[in-house]
Amino acid sequence: MTGTQRISITVDDTRSVSALFRCPADAHACLVLAHGAGAGMQHAFLEVLANELDARGVATLRYQFPYMERGSRRPDPPALAHATVRRAVAEAAKLAPGTPLFAGGKSFGGRMTSQAQATAPLPGVRGLVFAGFPLHPAGKPSATRADHLRDVVVPMLFLQGTRDGLADLQLLEPRIVELGARATLKVIEHADHSFHVPVRSGRRDAEVIADLARLISGWTVTVKGP
Repeated sequence: MTGTQRISITVDDTRSVSALFRCPADAHACLVLAHGAGAGMQHAFLEVLANELDARGVATLRYQFPYMERGSRRPDPPALAHATVRRAVAEAAKLAPGTPLFAGGKSFGGRMTSQAQATAPLPGVRGLVFAGFPLHPAGKPSATRADHLRDVVVPMLFLQGTRDGLADLQLLEPRIVELGARATLKVIEHADHSFHVPVRSGRRDAEVIADLARLISGWTVTVKGP
């Protein structure tokens, strides 16, 4: 395992955010990894995922959105969130020059990344990774949050639990089919939106996160190109 480097990313003239960079010596990819709406970059899920990715040759840059940096519970407006994604991607490109670059994140962070990519391609990013794409609010099934994905032209990996209350698979799967070869769906049996699995599943959460890292690492190899 490699060490984690704490850095600061300048978002604009008045804002900067904290970030954590981890890069194995044999990195074959770098994933810019955004946090979910309710917990920051040091949430246990992201900590374990970054460790597992490190072991599989994937560098990670985890970072805060400005609202989380200042301790607020109210997510940033989309424009500011998108700007933060762009600055994080630019920072990762400097930290891991020549390493194939990917971006995405957990829930809200993944959606903000895809919205930014749909608005204007993130420079150097070869694909997007969603750890629990938040298709709709809990108890309010809808697929409109996926509309912008039609404008994303890079490959996308969707990692979704069968018990995810924020992504009805019966609504998500047709949208992924519409995206064609650009989209890959990997369904995690028994997992909820946090990728927690019940004891009766016979698995532990740590095993699930290790599987996510394995899927991400393998997928980056298939799409990174020469």
